[in-house]
Amino acid sequence: MARLRAAGCVFAEDEARLVLEAARTPADLEEFVRRRCSGEPLEHVLGWAEFAGLRIAVGAGVFVPRQRSRLLVRLAVELVGQAAGRDAPAVRPAVIVDLFCGSGAIGAAVAAELAARGRACELHAADIDPVAAAYARHNLAPCSGRVHIGDVFAALPGSLRGRVDVLVANAPYVPTVAVALMPPEARNHEPLAALDGGDDGLALHRRVAAGAGEWLAPGGTVILEASPAQARVTAGLLAGVGLPARTVQDDDLDAAAALGTRPRVEART
Repeated sequence: MARLRAAGCVFAEDEARLVLEAARTPADLEEFVRRRCSGEPLEHVLGWAEFAGLRIAVGAGVFVPRQRSRLLVRLAVELVGQAAGRDAPAVRPAVIVDLFCGSGAIGAAVAAELAARGRACELHAADIDPVAAAYARHNLAPCSGRVHIGDVFAALPGSLRGRVDVLVANAPYVPTVAVALMPPEARNHEPLAALDGGDDGLALHRRVAAGAGEWLAPGGTVILEASPAQARVTAGLLAGVGLPARTVQDDDLDAAAALGTRPRVEART
């Protein structure tokens, strides 16, 4: 514990306990402490991250799920529940897409929560990074989630067009100049592509907004994680392409999201 504290680990006592539990041999313990003291994320050292009550497998070069993303899980589950209430009895699984899925943490948590409520889902996840996709396949195997590799919507099978009930997207939203200000655990050990959102942080939000409508089912919703300062701008992007939008903020999680819903009845042109 003293070595972890000296290395600047704020929660050194808790981290020491977790490392001790994970180490099978004294050599393992020494290696784990060395890696953590060198600045590697604790989750990479342990091989897992706790998220929404699940242990999500992660490893070197993979984005570590943030607790603030639990807001997306809650909103997705609420939306599925509302749809089931409108269309009860629900006769088909809810179609969920976890875009920019990384390790698949958000999709796994949504599927687990829906299952706990007796609601089935057809889960798809997509990421451009093959390393992240491999972890996602492992993490989504218990819920039979399907993982696709590709750039944004190009990753998804065409059969999903017009069928998606909830599309969650934790697209990178850190402005390029702010990446250098992030904690070294993130900027030195997580892929830049999972952090950098372009000049204003919204480059990928624009792409999601531009393409989401054709993938959503009537009444389907896209949920984009954003910083509290960005959420209103992202909502404007969604509204600008015909997806009536709103924002949600959770101060306890320091989290925000913009939601855009495809109208059930399309406006005539």
